Amino acid sequence: MKILREIGTIARALDSISNIEFKEYDLTKGQYLYLVRICENPGIIQDKLADYLKVDSSTAARAIKKLEDNGFINRVLPIDNKKNKELFSTSKGHLIYQQIIKEHLYSESIALTGFSTAEVAQLLNLLQRVQNNIESDWHSVKKGNKRDY
Repeated sequence: MKILREIGTIARALDSISNIEFKEYDLTKGQYLYLVRICENPGIIQDKLADYLKVDSSTAARAIKKLEDNGFINRVLPIDNKKNKELFSTSKGHLIYQQIIKEHLYSESIALTGFSTAEVAQLLNLLQRVQNNIESDWHSVKKGNKRDY
């Protein structure tokens, strides 16, 4: 139980810091996460973005709407697909994205202070394995299935 608590504490602390620091850009409640994924995946659709961030569609829709209303992103209806709008960063969004990346790199450097290159690689590998282990449960529960404790 301690490992997931530690991961949660770290995630909440970093999210809190980011929300405070990005408030000056009119980004609130984790919207920076959406903007980063849109900048790094131009043309991504809402469902794929929600899947990347492990949130439900309605949560993603609200964040996307706020980003669009604030001029950070545009939704574009492709000619060949009338169902799914593609998401693209605006120039304003891309400028903020660059600031977000600076913050992320700084936070990562602080978090990994005192770790060797080998330890960082090992930690990344282990965390990716944890994520992979959780992924199938996440998809299953999102589809309405119950986990058997």
